[in-house]
Amino acid sequence: MTAARSIRSPKPGYAPRHAARRAGTTTAATGAAFGVLASGAFAVVPSVLDGTAAEAEAEEASTATTLAAHSATIPSAVSAPDGGPAGHFSPVSFDGAGVAGALQAAAPADDADLASMGKAREIAAQIAEEHRLAAEAEAKRIAERAELDSLISQGGVDAWIAEALDHMGLPQSYAAGVKNIIMKESTGNPDAINNWDSNAARGTPSEGLMQVIPSTFAAYVHPDFAHQDITHPIANITAGVRYMIDRYGEETLASGGRTNASGSYIGY
Repeated sequence: MTAARSIRSPKPGYAPRHAARRAGTTTAATGAAFGVLASGAFAVVPSVLDGTAAEAEAEEASTATTLAAHSATIPSAVSAPDGGPAGHFSPVSFDGAGVAGALQAAAPADDADLASMGKAREIAAQIAEEHRLAAEAEAKRIAERAELDSLISQGGVDAWIAEALDHMGLPQSYAAGVKNIIMKESTGNPDAINNWDSNAARGTPSEGLMQVIPSTFAAYVHPDFAHQDITHPIANITAGVRYMIDRYGEETLASGGRTNASGSYIGY
């Protein structure tokens, strides 16, 4: 009877060569299936190796799998009628034309953004210019008001004319024309009374700086001075000026009153 062959347990850490080779092949396949799909750049190789030649074989297989991952197609997860993969995914590559095309496709949006930014800057500049002009106009108005107040505070014919024009909302540029009329009518005397003309003969003499009769004064005096006497300097000027504008037009003030063919002053 043949003696039974004794079976010895393998030494710790020992693995048969054929088993190690199968482990290396399995490891490479696992790396191809999981490592490439996970990153597309490297293969995951289990580190449970026994330090024998199987480790070297596994490392070589892993390297080959990694290189293949950059060029090989990846089967689709969708199955075809025959049970195989329905298609493959190929590695994506970009060349100079692809990058240029992408940039060119984005160009219209970039141009629109630039145009929008340019329009915003234009609007901002316009608003800033409007603010600047408004500030200049306000500063000018304040300066003119200060000058007018200073003139009025000094009193006299010029002050009375300035305040009368201001109350009526007329430009101060008419001051010279109004003063010429006043000097012709009353020589600048607010208490002047004409006792010799036709109006005086009817019992309604002309009075004040502008030499207006009582009925004219009552009809044309500015409402702000309606309670004042006919000889009140500013009230009298407003009545005379408003009457002249109504009767002869505003240009009469600018020209300093009416004149005849020879250029001599004609009373109104």
